Amino acid sequence: MLVYRLLLLCFCFGQFTFAQYNAQSVHYDDAPISKQEITEDDLESYKTDDNFNYLEVEPEENILEKIYKWLQNLLRKFWEAIFGVGTASGFLFVVFKILPYVLLAVLLFLLIKFFLKVNSNNLISKAKEQGSILFSEEEQIIKNEDIPALIHNAIQQQNYRLAIRYYYLLSLKYLTETDRISWQPQKTNEDYIKEISKAHLKADFKNITKIYDYVWYGEFTIDAVKFEALKLPFEHLNNTLIKR
Repeated sequence: MLVYRLLLLCFCFGQFTFAQYNAQSVHYDDAPISKQEITEDDLESYKTDDNFNYLEVEPEENILEKIYKWLQNLLRKFWEAIFGVGTASGFLFVVFKILPYVLLAVLLFLLIKFFLKVNSNNLISKAKEQGSILFSEEEQIIKNEDIPALIHNAIQQQNYRLAIRYYYLLSLKYLTETDRISWQPQKTNEDYIKEISKAHLKADFKNITKIYDYVWYGEFTIDAVKFEALKLPFEHLNNTLIKR
């Protein structure tokens, strides 16, 4: 009995749906159709519009990409000559994929190392040239020039930094002439401090060396007032050396 009721319910539902479908009105579009015409001028406007340009432009290869492709082709020919076309697989396939990157990295490393070596050699050679020029200048001043006259001229020109330099070279000259040091172009100021045996002379020379390094190498600008105070230790040591 329950089965019959379910069948009757389904039949009634189907009839109700069909009746609703038939009840809906159907509307037809009877508007006139206009033909759209496209002229050549219309097409030209689209051709010149970049938004409608669907051509794919391949980017130009740079030098690294060309080198990589060359290495890849070279290795491909190498593997083909040994194993035949398309036979490289497994471990050899991995090597074939990685090796171009390894070779490219090695090539870049060698190029960078080469340029760094060239630049370092140039820097060293320039430093040696500058050092030799500096030593030659000091040697010329100490051995051949009238250093007190150079000091006087520097003071007249108000170049007090240069005057301090000449004061220091005059001290080196007096120390050499009194056999306190053995002046050599390649020696440093610390070498001369170690050579001086007298304690008070060593202390005075160490003091003027600090002043000289501070003013000359530190490019410290001094005026007339500061110069008058800074020159006193130099004159004290030079007068001491002259009297002995």
